Amino acid sequence: MRRFELTDAQWEQIAPLLPPQKPRTGRPAVDHRQVLNGMLWILRTGAPWEDLPARYGAVGTVSSRFYRWCKAGVFDRVLQRLQAQADARGDLDWDLHFVDATVVRAHQHAAGARRSGAIGG
Repeated sequence: MRRFELTDAQWEQIAPLLPPQKPRTGRPAVDHRQVLNGMLWILRTGAPWEDLPARYGAVGTVSSRFYRWCKAGVFDRVLQRLQAQADARGDLDWDLHFVDATVVRAHQHAAGARRSGAIGG
């Protein structure tokens, strides 16, 4: 297994929550696990789509499925179901929440403030 890929146990939890692998019409879809691993690689590395390794399939396939699933709410439904399953097992502590409200203020010159004596200022 590669660094950014789902383990077999993770895949077994997520697979039933994804849309059907075989569409009603048209060509069979590329394997969901391969495509999802490609999406995770992009999200974890922060690389542009064009740098997606070939082992995850065509860039257009992975990116279009990512955007389609986002628009259709697939990831939201998967998260809700995984949270519900974890809650039923008692693995979630709903009283514990973390919110990162970090604010880093830029220096005035980095923010584009005008300086006296500057050209046009």
